[in-house]
Order: sequence, then structure tokens, then C-alpha cells
Amino acid sequence: MQVLRLSSSWSADDPADSASCPRPPSGTVVTIGAYDGVHLGHRAVIEQVKSLARERRLKTAVVTFDRHPASVVRPESAPTLLTDLEQKLELLAATGVDYTLVVHFDEARSKELAEEFVTEVLLDCLNARVIVVGADFHFGHQRKGNVALLQSMGADAGFEVLGVDLVGLDGAAAVGERQVSSTRVRSSLARGALTDANEMLGRLHEVRGLVVHGDARGHELGFPTANVNVDDDICLPADGIYAGWYVRPDGSRHPAAISLGRRPTYYDDQPFSLLEAHLLDGDFDLYGESARVQFAARLRDELKFESVDALIRQIAADCDAARAALAPSS
Repeated sequence: MQVLRLSSSWSADDPADSASCPRPPSGTVVTIGAYDGVHLGHRAVIEQVKSLARERRLKTAVVTFDRHPASVVRPESAPTLLTDLEQKLELLAATGVDYTLVVHFDEARSKELAEEFVTEVLLDCLNARVIVVGADFHFGHQRKGNVALLQSMGADAGFEVLGVDLVGLDGAAAVGERQVSSTRVRSSLARGALTDANEMLGRLHEVRGLVVHGDARGHELGFPTANVNVDDDICLPADGIYAGWYVRPDGSRHPAAISLGRRPTYYDDQPFSLLEAHLLDGDFDLYGESARVQFAARLRDELKFESVDALIRQIAADCDAARAALAPSS
């Protein structure tokens, strides 16, 4: 997959900018969206894009953004993200599309007319021949762009538009609570329904961050942990104890018991949740490294214990439960 980046000041007349746009002579089948999470619904759309491209001998392209548009348009209610940009691009690359065009989204882009976006991005940059979007897709200034507008412009410009419905876990069109969507994944994570979230994602929910120094309570208790500092705009599951995997920069994957919460045994009013991963297969020097934490199973809610000894006994039990949850199925 070739990753292309488009600034808000892009100009077809600037050679440096035009080099970032391939405009394949044969044309492309394009899909557009935030693609947060690259979940099963997103992948169903991309499979449709790839199928159409094979039939018509066109290239495939995903148009997405370097941040969620809501973070610029309505920052007070913008959703947390299921993937950062790096992970999103990795997941899109795994789908086998030819191009991913990352559009820089800022205030100037938010005020761009929908018609201008179509001309600049879809036609001048990607030579779109078919556009596949959700049936309720909206874009452009004040969200005035929609499937009807695309179809109207396509009639003049020579591209087709396909508006597709949201799908369920089986890939078939679905309605209501059976639909797979980024909103539903976030909702499931927020209430601790990790299995539901992972099913919709088609993978384990993963967060990333740097390992930072904490207060060393894990070492004191005999269960050293990696304290992973996750950006505030990333969606974490509900507080609790989880079984999962810790992935190091070298790609090695380690089973882990994961604590996400405010440590009520020690603190009455810690204002934020702390993500700590105890690796079950050894004690490593992890400080300063980039970590990937994957949530495989929810074990229990976070609890306050009456004594440190009681907490230690429970942590040992949690580690046993995590090992069991992560053991290969026979």
C-alpha cells in the first residue's frame, strides 16, 4: 500500500503537492471515512471496493484523515479513538488496498465545500471512477455533502456512486443494535463488554504508549508492571482487570495480566486511570520503550482491598486467571 498525504493547502499547480497524488490513468474505486478502528464493517466496505476494482481493472483507494474530523468541528464532544493514525495505517495496509490518502484535517479543511472536496481529492488527486460510502455518509462544510450530492456530481463528471448499508458481524446488512460501527465498539468498551468489542473489531482491542516510571508499587508487591502512558484521545476499556498481551518494539508478544484503574486500595481520589501490564513470562527492563497492549479477556472489576496481603493474594489469583484465559484452546 502506498500512503499519500494531502495538506489543507494542497494545489494541483504545485509540483511538490501534485507528486503526492497518483491520479492513476485507469482510475480508482474510492471509499472515504474516518475509518477509526478499521473494524469488520470497514473491512466489508473495502472488500466491496476491491471486488469492483478487480471487475473493472481499476486501482483501490481509501481516503481518510490524520485526525477525527469531530476533533476540529466539535472538539467538546469528539469521540475517543479506537486507533491512532499509525495503527490505522497498519490495519488499512493489511486489507491490500493500493493507496491510502491521508488528508490533513484542520479548520481550513472543515470549511471546504463538499463540491470542492470532490473535485480536489476524489477527481484531481485519485481520478475516481467509483465511490463507495455508507448510505448515511456526510462530508464537507456543515456536512452538506452526501450520497445524493455525489451522485449528482458523478452524473456530470463520469463517476458512479454506491451507498452501502451498515453490516452485522456476518457481513450482511443489519439494523439497530446488530450493526457494526465505531460508535458501538466504543460503547461496548465503555461498559466493559470486551468480547463484543473484539468481535466487532475482528481483532483484540489494542492501545499504544510509552512505558514510564510509576511509584514502583508493583515491585513492592512482587508483581512488577509496565506503566503504559496512553494518549488521552485513545479509547480505553472500562476500568478493571484483564488478560492480554504486551507487544515489545521487537515484535515479541508476552502474556500479561493487565490492571486498568485508579487503584482504590491506595488512593481515594486518583483522578485518572492507570494502565499497568504485568508480564507473566519474565521480568524485563521495559522503561522508555513503546508498548502495544492488547486486551483479550475481562477478568473482573476493580476492587478495593482491606489489606495489602489481601491485594497480593488477589493479584496472584488474577495472574492464574490470565494464564488460563490466554492458554491455547485444546
